[in-house]
Amino acid sequence: MNESKEFKPYIPADKVLPEITPVSIVLGILLAVLFGGANAYLGLRVGMTVSASIPAAVISMGVIRVILRRDSILENNIVQTIGSAGESLAAGAIFTLPALFMWAEEGGMETPSLVEIALIAFVGGVIGILFMIPLRTALIVQEHGNLPYPEGKACAEVLMAGEEGGASASTVFLGLGVSAIYKFIADGLCIFPSEVDFEIKSYKGSGIGIDVLPALLGVGYICGAKVSSYLLAGGTLGWFVIMPLIALFGGDAVIYPGTEPISTFNPSALWGTYIRYIGAGAVAAGGIMSLIKSMPLIVRTFRQAVKGFGAKAGVSNRTTQDLPMNFVFIGIGVLAVFMWLCPVIPVNLLGAVIIIIFGFFFATVSSRMVGLVGSSNNPVSGMAIATLLISTMVLKATGVIGMPGMIAAISIGSIICIIASIAGDTSQDLKTGFLVGSTPKNQQIGELIGVVASAITIGGVLYLLNAAWSYGTDQLPAPQAMLMKMVVEGVMNGNLPWALVFSGVFIAIVVEILGIPVLPFAVGLYLPIHLSTPMIVGGLVRLYFEKKKNENESERKRKVENGVLYSSGLIAGEGLVGIMLAVFAIINVGEDKSLGDVINISEKINLGNIGGLVFFAILTATLYAMIVKKKK
Repeated sequence: MNESKEFKPYIPADKVLPEITPVSIVLGILLAVLFGGANAYLGLRVGMTVSASIPAAVISMGVIRVILRRDSILENNIVQTIGSAGESLAAGAIFTLPALFMWAEEGGMETPSLVEIALIAFVGGVIGILFMIPLRTALIVQEHGNLPYPEGKACAEVLMAGEEGGASASTVFLGLGVSAIYKFIADGLCIFPSEVDFEIKSYKGSGIGIDVLPALLGVGYICGAKVSSYLLAGGTLGWFVIMPLIALFGGDAVIYPGTEPISTFNPSALWGTYIRYIGAGAVAAGGIMSLIKSMPLIVRTFRQAVKGFGAKAGVSNRTTQDLPMNFVFIGIGVLAVFMWLCPVIPVNLLGAVIIIIFGFFFATVSSRMVGLVGSSNNPVSGMAIATLLISTMVLKATGVIGMPGMIAAISIGSIICIIASIAGDTSQDLKTGFLVGSTPKNQQIGELIGVVASAITIGGVLYLLNAAWSYGTDQLPAPQAMLMKMVVEGVMNGNLPWALVFSGVFIAIVVEILGIPVLPFAVGLYLPIHLSTPMIVGGLVRLYFEKKKNENESERKRKVENGVLYSSGLIAGEGLVGIMLAVFAIINVGEDKSLGDVINISEKINLGNIGGLVFFAILTATLYAMIVKKKK
């Protein structure tokens, strides 16, 4: 408490610098759309998203300070505040909304309109920001020194680094360029397969593979060896223990939800038919357990928030100004009524009440969780699963059943998922602003600008990716949305293979008893092992430099940060080219061929699995080279 009172920001409260300017708004919106689209593709591909705050801050420094020769750190901060909002909104949207597209393809409903997606995203994003505003003093100011907010602190360090911003930005852009070229060669020209797969014939039911893609290498490096190893452990249990046992004991039997003899299934079919449900149970249990464990923190934050509501702020300077509380309360009330009465949003009065109650609850959880573990490790999907279980049961109990009930449940889950994601991002950005001396009110306006821009564009990204590959396919598995769809259908229709789901639940309980973090392990069990293997490569590269002997601490830190910046570029580059290839896939050039088919030269040049492994090794070598490069 005393530390927060004595804290002096980088820019003093009595000093006024440009913050919200036309340059910061335009550049921030561009970054919001860019990182929103890239993160949407990444999340739909691998089921995980990564915070864009750090790369947005770095690019902001590179463009504003180096290219435009402007020197307001607060203007840079507004750019990254607006830019990171796009990534967070995309993360919340892609975990749930693709389920509506999958139901449309199955013939259960019409495809959601762009207006519906935009309004759901807009409502969830704005409510998430409004819920976070009264929590700012309790979490950011009073808890300064207790909640580290890792990405918020990292962004502040980047912004305060001054001249180093340009060099750091070049590292991100280099990673982006390398990743873009690599992705185009792999999935555009198709010179080698982006998924290398091997079936182990002598150990029936098992298999191993690796998606040789830059984003996965980057995600593994950023998450580190520990988180990556938990993911791989979950995949190993599924692919080398459970699946071979199913193949051994199943034989020629036909076991629900399978419709053919187990002996005819290859490893991918075994995973899709059985392991996915076991993983779903483990993820759901992991999400609920993580919430239960954080209950003391939640209760304490609620108490502080209630005290904050009753206290009169007595604004004395620039760095303590929030958007007015009457604006916050009126805004939440208006949006609640809007959700209920707007015919485009499939939410009734009960649904709107559920959203407001659970929205504030999970906004509080998310805002504190990111302060402890960072935005990239925020268990938003676990919160969404808990919401879907409760809201679907409530809707079913009140007579809202069938497809209308499932659509309403997914819509409620989508809005709450976006609320939690945006609240976490807002708190991280406000921590950055607290450290550098920004005006909270201006940052909150910046967040609103980023949400509006991203809400308008996210529908187009979702439509584009669905038109190119369809959700639920090998090219775009949308694992989190598939999981949400399974949960809603299972509760509403009572047709889930509950034995498989509960086996996953008890696997999660065993993992918790052993003291292993449940959520990453459960996600690894739920996802194909092909996604865990490249991530562990990135994690091991980082571990090597973190544990390297005969090196001073500052040099070790510099090398690790080089890797984080380059990895951020790898993730952004693959996401952007992935969207470009999606555009190519839907451009018809005659004779039932798309532009994507035309650029595919795999029939003339195909390096096969070995080529894929060689290219991935070269990609890993570039990561190593960027980490050890000398500072100019």
